[in-house]
Amino acid sequence: MRILKLLSVPILLFILSGCLYPQSEMKKNNPTNQEQLKSVQASVSQYQEQESGLLPIKTKDEDTPPFLKYPLDFSKLRESGLMGEAPGNSFENGGHYQYIIINPDEEAEVKVVDLRTTEALRSLQLKVDFYENENEYPPLNNKVAKGVYDLKYEEMGLESAPTIDSPYSEQQLPVYINERGELLVDYRKELYRLLEEEEHSYEEGDDIRYLLTDYTPFAPAYSPAYTIEDGEPVFMEAES
Repeated sequence: MRILKLLSVPILLFILSGCLYPQSEMKKNNPTNQEQLKSVQASVSQYQEQESGLLPIKTKDEDTPPFLKYPLDFSKLRESGLMGEAPGNSFENGGHYQYIIINPDEEAEVKVVDLRTTEALRSLQLKVDFYENENEYPPLNNKVAKGVYDLKYEEMGLESAPTIDSPYSEQQLPVYINERGELLVDYRKELYRLLEEEEHSYEEGDDIRYLLTDYTPFAPAYSPAYTIEDGEPVFMEAES
């Protein structure tokens, strides 16, 4: 199963340029989003306390990637009297964000996945699948790291190498592909910035994607795992 099929969202029309959605649609770090996140976190903590440690989440397959594995089930919070309607910026209420839980066995933190990334990648995935059906193999181009490749974008009908707008900053993030034909977002630019600017205790061998959730409300969905090497973010060879 393609990892891009895990979230049920509408499919965008094909966009034949390199950028998969316009910068004008982004609303980064809105204070209201932060307030809603805190409110949901408080409700989740109350639910966990009154339900003997259980979390208000939907069930996903065991092999679902970590930042997509524990989507919040707002109906459980509503039925427990801990929340009325879902936040206005949530997918359930017509917004752009899927609320999720990370570290469920520890602090059970509430974060969000930007569904505009999901929608844009899903649109591109259709072009990947079409190429693979026509050629019997995915559109793998140059090797970026072990198991990670850039795309044969021209053969896919794109004008330039695909990127997405980062939910963390104004940067454009590259989109790559693995040998299974699954699309990946490369967050190394953002990780490098945080490694330089913020305090952390991550060491070589650690999965440093959590640096992004340590300092922001956004989860790095559709990302490969990264670690530190000589102070810089690098792809992990082992699968996440």
